[in-house]
Amino acid sequence: MTTAAAHVLVVEDDVTMSDVVRRVLEEDGYRVSVSGTGIDALILAKSNDFDVATIDAMLPEMSGFELCKHLRQQGFVFPIMMLTARDSVDDRVRGLDAGADDYLIKPFAFAELSARVRAMVRRNAVATPSATEFGQLHVDAGTGRISLNGSQLSLSTREYAVLRLMISLGDEAVPRERILADVWGTTHIDPNIVDQYVRYLRRKLDGSEIAIETIRGTGYRLKRIVP
Repeated sequence: MTTAAAHVLVVEDDVTMSDVVRRVLEEDGYRVSVSGTGIDALILAKSNDFDVATIDAMLPEMSGFELCKHLRQQGFVFPIMMLTARDSVDDRVRGLDAGADDYLIKPFAFAELSARVRAMVRRNAVATPSATEFGQLHVDAGTGRISLNGSQLSLSTREYAVLRLMISLGDEAVPRERILADVWGTTHIDPNIVDQYVRYLRRKLDGSEIAIETIRGTGYRLKRIVP
């Protein structure tokens, strides 16, 4: 059983598959909502607080890739795992570029699905920091979404977590090890992954009065750009 009743959105048009996934996750202690189309999934996302989503890549009308992109554009930051029968690098890159956090190839063992969902729930359950703004950056107290100059930023889950951590610490330098521990849940991976996500965030902050400064030998910090 899970330590908390996390809410999982399952988006799958194959009724047999969605029933099995729902049953497996419910047996793990999760609350599960199921949708067969991207449009229905977007409606569900607006009326529920989901902790994780599993999305089939090959959905009718709106593909799983398009759904993932729409969710991120609308400010939803819960972790997303794409499920697909196509094991190609291009498909994996497409899913990650759309905002997915993980990728599972069909056919898969349901024990692995459960384990990956548990891992995403743990990463998403990091305590919310207290500070909610830095200059033009603002964290909505109700939704947790981050806006810049009043416009919501489209962020992947890890982009959101990195930026949220930096906002919480103001102009204090954040060591790479702290970012790895808080966002990835481990320091035993290549720290260059932090640099990669900082590059993503810099592009999204480009043109604003907020920048991410590199502190040589330490990590990064937010700074205000004085015109």
